[in-house]
Amino acid sequence: MNRHAGSALAIVLAVAAIASVTVVARSFPAFARLGSVRAAAWQAGGRSAENAVLAVTVTPNDAARRVDVAIGGRPFTSYIWPDRLKKPVLYPLRSAGGTLVTRGWPFDPRPGERVDHPHHVGLWLDYGDVNGVDFWNNSDALKPEEQAKMGTIVHRKIVEAHGGSGTGTIVADIDWVGPGNVVFLHERATFVFRGDATSRTVDRTSTLTAADRRVVLNDNKEGFFGMRVARQLEQPSQTPEKFTDASGKVTAVPVLDNTGVTGSYTSSEGKTGDAVWGTRGRWTMLTGQIEMKPLTLAIVDHPKNFGFPTHWHARGYGLFAANAIGQKALTEGKQPATNLTLEPGQSTTFRYRFVILEGTAAADRIEREFTAFSSDQRTSAAR
Repeated sequence: MNRHAGSALAIVLAVAAIASVTVVARSFPAFARLGSVRAAAWQAGGRSAENAVLAVTVTPNDAARRVDVAIGGRPFTSYIWPDRLKKPVLYPLRSAGGTLVTRGWPFDPRPGERVDHPHHVGLWLDYGDVNGVDFWNNSDALKPEEQAKMGTIVHRKIVEAHGGSGTGTIVADIDWVGPGNVVFLHERATFVFRGDATSRTVDRTSTLTAADRRVVLNDNKEGFFGMRVARQLEQPSQTPEKFTDASGKVTAVPVLDNTGVTGSYTSSEGKTGDAVWGTRGRWTMLTGQIEMKPLTLAIVDHPKNFGFPTHWHARGYGLFAANAIGQKALTEGKQPATNLTLEPGQSTTFRYRFVILEGTAAADRIEREFTAFSSDQRTSAAR
């Protein structure tokens, strides 16, 4: 066979192959859908095409003040608003393999855990200075007269709660209530959950709307989207420390036995360990091991957020938070204050992605997560 005849035959075979795939797709729609699902899973942060997204079940239980979320039939997290907590949170959070990555105390204490900062529960969004009122540090550990000066973030209702073949969604209405039962902010919070064999993801989109008065979120280090991690994911501690909150209260954080404590922060800008605190970045990840199982947690900022790229309020003792507003506080006065002002009825939207991965992720894996989150039309279109 000469060269020209061989080329012609190759073209004929290629056309025939394309036609065969088209016939299969038309004859078996499920085959085509499976390809679409795997392609979407690949694009959403660089997952393997074999790791197809799993079904998400969302189960409201108003009587118990919770909405439970399962992925692939396994418990993932719950949106809860118990009376004893001064804000609604996601708690607890588990990896795809079922490992608890959030601290248990004060709701479910585990041996060896720290018992500081009782307001650090699960994964939350709140702030330390709204019109001079502290919403961050409120808890039942305070005396009643101290609580009266604090703000409380109050769950009002579940607007939407449903699962699906690839994602689950919770939409909640929330009010930020100051002393005297004065509502400062209305919040519409949307949570989107997804996962596959090796990952779990939460996208939170929160639109904050000033009520009937001007609202100023003043520069403060206590914020904004954050969590408290399991003891094993803390960074090993060498010295005791004391931390002062927005109200001037000092909390001592002692040195504990570091056996099994393996956490380490890395930011998108290449900062590591304690050097991440107070710096800016598109994302920060926390890697470590729990019972010899390597894990990666990551918080991803969004380009449309106020203050992007965010500062990181990431502490070695297990507080892992992104703070878009506290520029002066988080640079220890090296940068001017950043305040966010909303006139009555004015809104701003914050978007964050939280990811739990099995294994120790490389920086480019989280960068792909940032790229996918930034280009997601649902979050990018939110106002």
